[in-house]
Amino acid sequence: MKQLMNRRHDRRGAAIVEMALVLPIFFGVVLGIVEFGRAMMVSQMVTNAAREATRLGIIDGSTNTDVEDWVEEFLNDSINVGASDVTVTITVVAAPGNDDPNDQVGNAQARDLVTVHISVPFDKVSYVPGSYLNGKNLTAQSSMRHE
Repeated sequence: MKQLMNRRHDRRGAAIVEMALVLPIFFGVVLGIVEFGRAMMVSQMVTNAAREATRLGIIDGSTNTDVEDWVEEFLNDSINVGASDVTVTITVVAAPGNDDPNDQVGNAQARDLVTVHISVPFDKVSYVPGSYLNGKNLTAQSSMRHE
C-alpha cells in the first residue's frame, strides 16, 4: 500500500511538467483564434462601410467629402479606428457619352460607375499585441452605377 502512495506522489511532478509544456501552446492557439476572429469581424465591417459609402456616393447631391466623412465616422463608431488610419479612395468612371467627372461623385451623371475602396491597417484594430498580422491591410471595395 505504501508503494502505491509513493507512485501517486511521483506523478504529481510529471503533471506539472506536462502542463508547463502544453500550456504555452494552448494559449498561443487560443490567442490566434481570437486574433483571426477579430480580423474576420473587422473585414466584414470594412465591407459594410464600402457598400454603404458607395450607396451614399451614387445619390445626387453627395460629395467625396460626405462619403469619406461617413466612412471615417462609421468605422470609428463600429471598430474604434481613428480617421487618420482609414484610407478611402473614390473613383468615378464615366459611362459612354458622359463627361469625365474627375473622380468627383458630385460631378457624376446617370450610369457613371462609382467605386469606393477602403483600407484599414490591421495593427490599428488588433486585440493581441505582436506581429502576426502587422503590416497587413484589411480592404474592401464596392461599385455601383450613379442614379
